Amino acid sequence: MKSRQLLAFLLLGSGLATAGTNVPAVTATNSEPSATTPTVMPTPPPASDPNHPVSSVPAETKSQRDARMAWWRNAKFGMFIHWGVYSVPAGYYKGQPVKGIGEWIMNKGKIPMTEYQSFAKGFTADKFDASQFVATAKNAGMKYIVITSKHHDGFAMFDTKVNDWNIVKASPFKRDPLKELAEECRKQGIKLGFYYSQAQDWNNGGSAAGGKWDKAQEHSMDDYVDKTAIPQIKEILTNYGADTPAVVWWDTPIDMNNERASRIDAVIQKLRPGLIQNNRLGGGTKGDTETPEQHIPPQGYPGRDWETCMTLNDTWGFKKDDQNWKSLETIIRNLCDIASKGGNYLLNVGPDSHGEIPPESVKRLADVGAWMKVNGDAIYGTTATPFGEELGKPTESVDGYGKKRPTSSGNVWRATQKPGHVYLIIFQWPTDGKFSVPAFAHKITGAKLLANPAVKLTLSQDDKGVTVSGLPVKAPDAIASVIDLTY
Repeated sequence: MKSRQLLAFLLLGSGLATAGTNVPAVTATNSEPSATTPTVMPTPPPASDPNHPVSSVPAETKSQRDARMAWWRNAKFGMFIHWGVYSVPAGYYKGQPVKGIGEWIMNKGKIPMTEYQSFAKGFTADKFDASQFVATAKNAGMKYIVITSKHHDGFAMFDTKVNDWNIVKASPFKRDPLKELAEECRKQGIKLGFYYSQAQDWNNGGSAAGGKWDKAQEHSMDDYVDKTAIPQIKEILTNYGADTPAVVWWDTPIDMNNERASRIDAVIQKLRPGLIQNNRLGGGTKGDTETPEQHIPPQGYPGRDWETCMTLNDTWGFKKDDQNWKSLETIIRNLCDIASKGGNYLLNVGPDSHGEIPPESVKRLADVGAWMKVNGDAIYGTTATPFGEELGKPTESVDGYGKKRPTSSGNVWRATQKPGHVYLIIFQWPTDGKFSVPAFAHKITGAKLLANPAVKLTLSQDDKGVTVSGLPVKAPDAIASVIDLTY
């Protein structure tokens, strides 16, 4: 592939193709919009010098970066949680459904500030249980959680001292769920990160996609950054223990110029130097991680850490009419596809106003966890495929916005690796008892099925490839079965 073509594919990204296979495609039908178009954040090309990757830490060496990013790279699978006041209207305003994703209802419905703020009275969170949130993630095989500490509606999901527009003062709940989650994550061995909307804030004077619709929103952006965003960022960086947040997840940097972004980043470098940041702070900052949203790039992002974030249905925040749940097959194969390209999978749940994760989400995540208990070695701590041919040549698909995107054309199998192991993740089980892969640089010394190590497999290897024989007629798992090759 020509370098210019490869760069174009890397910059655009895509979902997993389904043409001729049973692997569902994922289209970007619900990315959060910017001022003009739905957001698929611009991403820089891979670092040209792999020894000096782009980093949020000034003058960081490769070895320092590798040590700092190690837990995140090993984790591979995390839970995104979008929870806030928007779960009260749950997609409806004045008895009518509002188009778009749930957490954008104030913007899409052009709801005045005073009316929107009245929803907080119904945000009871009376069934919220931090231990259940964390256990749901852990049972799914997830290793970290990222929760919205403040979304674009400006409602702080923590006990902020900056203003009264927060869960402790404006809702009946009167507690800080982030504190309870931080404590529970420590108990259950899960990392906790915070999403924070640093630019858009429709109630505190920040920017607004598409322009503001209520005179009460008019405010100085710099005043908002200095008097709301920065003080609240200081709170979420310092109020939850030395280990929390493990990640800060910025979003939609509308009107976030370099000077404003630099003021925010200076707070990070002073209070939590080395904190992992994504690439959405804005103002030309690169961050640590690429964040393709609702799609999987056909080749990943070589030279960059990256994380695909996706919804389980069609919305991030709770929307009562949205029952378009992804199948277990889609979720597991997306996870395998992402891991095979060296990325992480951040999969979202949207709790309701009572603080309950929808049962459909809980059930699907538990089923993913059952697969991970058997096959997790092929995901955790792995790096990208040593082959690449299985991804196929990038082909073209259309996303939910009608835009053409490159996508992976190969959908038969994926591979991951770690020292001494290559994992073959097979979607389409062979009917002849044999499975072959391209040439591998090391001598393969053994092979076993993760789901049934007692099955005796045989190997043949030459300069053309590796063939595993003796596979059972029936796939150990109908969705994805794993062969562990050792060397």
